[in-house]
Parts: sequence; structure tokens; C-alpha cells
Amino acid sequence: MLSTGLPQGAVPKLERPGPLRERVYEALLELITVRALQPGQHLVESELAGHLGVSRQPVREALQRLNTEGWVDLRPAQGAFVHEPTEEEADQLLTVRTLLEAEAARLAAAGAAPAGVTALELLCDKGEKAVEDGDVDLVVATNAEFHAKVMELAGNVVLGELAAQVDRRVRWYYTPVARQRGKQSWIEHRTLIEAIAARDGGRAGQIMREHTEHTRETYHHRQDAEQGS
Repeated sequence: MLSTGLPQGAVPKLERPGPLRERVYEALLELITVRALQPGQHLVESELAGHLGVSRQPVREALQRLNTEGWVDLRPAQGAFVHEPTEEEADQLLTVRTLLEAEAARLAAAGAAPAGVTALELLCDKGEKAVEDGDVDLVVATNAEFHAKVMELAGNVVLGELAAQVDRRVRWYYTPVARQRGKQSWIEHRTLIEAIAARDGGRAGQIMREHTEHTRETYHHRQDAEQGS
């Protein structure tokens, strides 16, 4: 087993065309986001290059960029490691997410159209099926789709741009608690859809606020349990 410890089939194929360093960066960022590369894991340039089928140079450039963005820690004389988020970092990010998404839900309800509500219902169907099948990766991806759709229905471009900036990190924090949140998360999604369909902006915003807070609390409880074990 290589020290990078990537699960079988976890490495995304590098699509062409596009600058190689950009494609390597996106591949590594996705592996970190879905926790195929775990927080604290040592990242060996030569091994990553072998997995991705590239030379070490674009891997080195990608790791430097990921370090600048806070996804990777470059330690003198030790190498590169996936960043381990602190409790404070997680709390700040998930608190900002709550503010953004509660407002998005309120706006989505204000301008709700049948097509938008139907799209949310279909994503909810997909998410519930993924939970039943125990497909955590699909649960996380569908959860992100659902929240992105609510943001789209809000119709506020600036709000959407701000949400996009934290989307990757939200997925990063959500992945380890997706199984724990399980069915309850999608029950909350269904309740949110009802409020949006009823054009009740105040209720939609409150439901989304409580929903995102539940995820934040679950994340912290999981961290506390791990530290106490």
C-alpha cells in the first residue's frame, strides 16, 4: 500500500484539454474534499504523480497552491500534509454557511416556481435513495446539489458567489458526518421544500438555519467523541 493510501478507483481521471497544473490541482482538491486523502495524511509528490500519471512538477505546483489556500500544510524538512481543520476553523465556516443558506432559502421561497420545487423534490428523492443504499459519496454529492439548487432559486448572484467560495469546505466538513445525519437530514430537506412551495420565506429561512446548525452540531459532537476515544 502506498503511503498516500488512496482507495481503489478514488483517483479521478485528468480530463483534457486544459493546463496540466490546473487539472492536477482540481484532482487533488477533489480527493481532499471527499476525504480520499485524509486530514493529516502525508502527501508524497512521487506517489501522487504516479497515481495521476504525471510528472512531479505539476504535483509540486498544485501542492503549493493548495498550501496557499489552506488545504495543505507544507512543513520544512517533512513535506506536505493534508490540513487538519481546527474546531474554530470548522465553527467559523459552518456559521457563515448558516447565514448564507438561511437567506438563500428565504429568497427562494419568495420567488418559488413549480419547476424549482419539482427540481428540489427530485434531488430529495435521489438523496433519500442514496441514504438507503449506504452510498455516502452520493449522499454528500446530492446534498451539495440540493443546497446549490436552493441557492440558484434564490436568484441573488452575489449571494451565490459567496456560497460557492465555501462550498468545497462545506463538503469537506459534511463528509464525515453524512452517515450520522442520514435520513434526518433529508427529512429536514422535505420540510424546507414544503415551506418554499408555500412561499413562506420566514419559515424557509428558519428551517434552513436549524438544518445547517444541526450539521454543525453533529460535526462538533463527532470531533469531541474522536478526541475522547
